[in-house]
Amino acid sequence: MNGRKVYEIPNRILKFNKPDNFSFGVAARLPEAYKKFWYEWKKQKPVPVHYIPEPGKWKRNPETGEVTPVQNFPIPMMFPNECHQGLWGGEGIVRGFQKRKPRRRRVPHYWFPTLHRSVIYSEILNKHMTVVVTMRALDLIHENYGLDHYILKTPACDLQSLLAFKLKRKMLLSLMNRDLYPDDPVKREDVYNTYKKYLGNYTEEEVEWYGLTMFEAIKKQMNREEVMNKPKPLKIMYRAELVEQLQAAGIEEVKAALEEYEGNVKSQKISSWLSKLNPFSSRK
Repeated sequence: MNGRKVYEIPNRILKFNKPDNFSFGVAARLPEAYKKFWYEWKKQKPVPVHYIPEPGKWKRNPETGEVTPVQNFPIPMMFPNECHQGLWGGEGIVRGFQKRKPRRRRVPHYWFPTLHRSVIYSEILNKHMTVVVTMRALDLIHENYGLDHYILKTPACDLQSLLAFKLKRKMLLSLMNRDLYPDDPVKREDVYNTYKKYLGNYTEEEVEWYGLTMFEAIKKQMNREEVMNKPKPLKIMYRAELVEQLQAAGIEEVKAALEEYEGNVKSQKISSWLSKLNPFSSRK
């Protein structure tokens, strides 16, 4: 055995896939439509918010002429639960250190975004909403010519808000079902033609699973499996098989007789219950 084969065996053993959130339990049975949203939210690289990335791979110091590699390290941010109740425009809480005096040790410090309460309007949903926003979120809404364009155009990793996810899901469902502005068909067609271009990025199943948290998605999947695996009475299965066999034999009269028999049985049950509830009915 040569040295190459000796080292191939342990390499194959050590190369294993790292388990993720969809490796075990009910999460492993979630559809690909939800996995697409989850990776868009958690794995996709967001747009830099609190720093400006340097272009290229190398840079030269203008004073010394030294060439060094460009290192764009994203600033770590924290997203509290309050950010999911408003629109922060991708901003979060920056945790770091601050040196307040030159001869003292640096101390931990948190930088919080400035929050404002504002009223925003959705043309697709035809609703005014009072939410907590940041100035960056308002600037992005103005740059995209409205809330609907901003929500539908921005990926989940840049929205970072469950409220924005729910709004985006409602907007896509309204466009897909074309149930917006039920009392004004002219306005409905105008709004639909304006925003229908965003439907090409999603299928009907992806819109159904969009914006759900992992807990909500697992609960939804469990409910679907419970309905699909619900046992059916054997008499219904046998009756359906019998009707199919009789239809294959060309006996249509038997099917009509079965339907008439089932109707008579239901009417007899209803009349028996009514006779029990009526105290003035004659009992023999």
